[in-house]
Amino acid sequence: MIGDLHCHTTLSDGSLGIEEVIAQAKRMELDVLAITDHDTLSSSSRAQILAERYGIKIIPAVELSAWDKTRNMKVHILCYAPQKPDRLEGLCIKSCTIRTECAKDMINKVMERYPIPQDAVRMYTKGSKSIYKQHIMRALVNYGYATELYGKVNDQLFKYPDGECLVTREYPDVNFVLDLIHSSKGIAVMAHPYMFGNIELLHELVEAGKLDGIEAYHHSADEKQQQELIKYAQEHDLIVTGGSDFHGLYNEVPTYIGKMTTDAENIDKMFKLIHQNMMKVKASKPKPE
Repeated sequence: MIGDLHCHTTLSDGSLGIEEVIAQAKRMELDVLAITDHDTLSSSSRAQILAERYGIKIIPAVELSAWDKTRNMKVHILCYAPQKPDRLEGLCIKSCTIRTECAKDMINKVMERYPIPQDAVRMYTKGSKSIYKQHIMRALVNYGYATELYGKVNDQLFKYPDGECLVTREYPDVNFVLDLIHSSKGIAVMAHPYMFGNIELLHELVEAGKLDGIEAYHHSADEKQQQELIKYAQEHDLIVTGGSDFHGLYNEVPTYIGKMTTDAENIDKMFKLIHQNMMKVKASKPKPE
């Protein structure tokens, strides 16, 4: 049993819809899939219905935006199978609002440099819960100011941390996000620790007992770094996950569904923890008189 536990759809910054992603996972002979759109669990209900049709197991999931206030850096946390998802709703709405406000400011900055209509970006955001840099770049490509989504123009405008049109704001504190995940009876996994330079934070959170797993298999980590993360996770009895971080057309690097996967042993660990959380929720419910 293998699974891709990190991918995106048009609900955030992916270019394929939910059914297209699930169908592709089936073509790649995956047994398990987690759709981890940014700051939204909106895919969960439809994904479960489609999963039955395609014969694949879906783990409800979301990639939550957070902030390491000690180092003033962003961090992403993958939340799997929250048994009380309503507890995450306010957090998701807040983060989507922050992202959209940043995007509006970025669009205004871009329009000062490139005379494109304001709705040129919005035509690519249909179905998405936020506006992303990729949507802005796609509009610029469409109007002939760039020939690719990632390249010289993207770097000039949006490269972190000093792009000319880049606008960032703090997301909710990572400790608050992790506490909320566990309050929702979800599983907390740090996404791609090397992508944002979160290794020191990773060690702090593990020592504090706030993480259930680490995403080791991700294209942002080379083979040596992946092995270091796996070893560290095993030393602390954490789940080791892997995923393609697929965005379709909006991929920053070449990747496809199933390129990075989670193995049977760790999927089994995750399902056992999901079951434990389900039992805790069931036990906490008042018994009928």
